[in-house]
Amino acid sequence: MKLSYISLFISLCCCPVYADEYQDEIAAIKKQLAELQKRLAKLEGKNQDAPKAKNSAKLTPEQVAPKAVNEKGDIKVYASLRPTYGYAEQADDGFWDIQDALSNAGFKSTYSFIPGWSAIAHGEWSVDLGNNGDFGKARQVYVALSSPYGQIGLGKQRPAQYTLIAEYVDLFNHRSSPFAFDMESPFFVNNMVTYQKQFDRVKFMLGAQFDGEHNQDGADFINTGLGYSNNGLHMSVTYSSKDVFDDKNVKLGNTDVLAAMIAKDFTANLYGAMAYQDVDYNHVMSRSGSTFDVSLGYRFHPSYRAKLGYFDFDDGQLNLESLSHNGGNITLEWLPSDNLRFHLEYLTKSFDILPNFYSVSMGFRYDYSQIWSY
Repeated sequence: MKLSYISLFISLCCCPVYADEYQDEIAAIKKQLAELQKRLAKLEGKNQDAPKAKNSAKLTPEQVAPKAVNEKGDIKVYASLRPTYGYAEQADDGFWDIQDALSNAGFKSTYSFIPGWSAIAHGEWSVDLGNNGDFGKARQVYVALSSPYGQIGLGKQRPAQYTLIAEYVDLFNHRSSPFAFDMESPFFVNNMVTYQKQFDRVKFMLGAQFDGEHNQDGADFINTGLGYSNNGLHMSVTYSSKDVFDDKNVKLGNTDVLAAMIAKDFTANLYGAMAYQDVDYNHVMSRSGSTFDVSLGYRFHPSYRAKLGYFDFDDGQLNLESLSHNGGNITLEWLPSDNLRFHLEYLTKSFDILPNFYSVSMGFRYDYSQIWSY
């Protein structure tokens, strides 16, 4: 249509014979041609503006990016396998053996049901690679409620005495480390009610065991403590009191422990920690003892780390039943990746009464974890 009008217009303009006769038609064609040119310019302008509109800042957030999924919880599944192989000797009795440095597997799930409030479920069980590779002995199994006012937990859990004291000196690939702490103090406590709250750099913990097995009206074990951390410096103090029973569930007394710890990240590669416990055995044969652990770790190469330890345990006994001893260990680790560790360790214990002990072992540790959000 557009070409027909243009052709007719050109013909009339170039032929004066017909120009006067068709003046009205020529005027109408000019008017229609001008209107067509306006429409054409308008259409071309829209096509040029289209890409700009697509990238315009006026686009809604839904157009710029899909709406994010409202994730309220997560679940972590993990495992840590830690077999060791070595030689141990005590009283001229030596043997080679495969043992286990506390292999374990478990899960931990957190669900936020109100802003600032969440429910926690945690289960962890041992994997006994030193014997049949059995799976099933509970290490920690509990549920907890976390809120702006602190966290309350019920079940088998880590006590304050381990979390605030022993964890900082527990550097070694051994089921009995920290070696002095291990002789008297707990790593996990069942039937516990716990409360903990973080106040800026200070952490407060309180826990009590309510075990009906001993026919107690109240708590069998009470443990509380404060921990402070700032710029690589860690300090803590704890107190615990545990009831002691005989084979007939008759209460004999209690064991009280006052503990303190200090640790320091001297550099990114150098770390040291020291923990001390004063132990009062307030039962049949009242006595006083102590535990002392020192740990030092130095990463002298991105893939290699050396660890040194010294420990001293005193049970306060002066008879043939005494288990008092001191000793030390040195460990060399190869860390080809963050979740893989090989080690070679030498350990020695010098007893006051019993024959001395030493061992040489090598071990392998592989850690695996996976987290899903929902």
